[in-house]
Amino acid sequence: MTAKIHRRTSDPKMNAAIALGRATLAKFWASYAAPKESETGHSLKVRFQYGGNNGEHIWMAEVKKIGDNSYSGRFANAPVHLRGKRAGDVAEFRDADISDWMFLRNGKIVGGETIRPMLKKMSKADADALRARMETP
Repeated sequence: MTAKIHRRTSDPKMNAAIALGRATLAKFWASYAAPKESETGHSLKVRFQYGGNNGEHIWMAEVKKIGDNSYSGRFANAPVHLRGKRAGDVAEFRDADISDWMFLRNGKIVGGETIRPMLKKMSKADADALRARMETP
């Protein structure tokens, strides 16, 4: 079986976050398969290709396994570069396209490695509010 190579971004910190998210994906699937009562909101961040080699990473909610290494989910946020796609639309994707994962445990974000590099690009107030929502800031 050959896996598609995940294209890198120009941001080394984001690349490291994507690598960590992919390396710890088993934690997501374990909770997804048998969530504790305190674990909800399982979401995956997925790279969707558009134009040449460009890709947009979008959080997908209501994830469902639909086949061997294939899934579907709803866009949790509005795509910027995917023409005709809106938040809430259903899309299919493959395991190799997953760039991150998260779920809530007792109301706190677990996972979400790609969130961390983005904190420095936010206002202090927004970054602090998001850190407060993370289980491990």
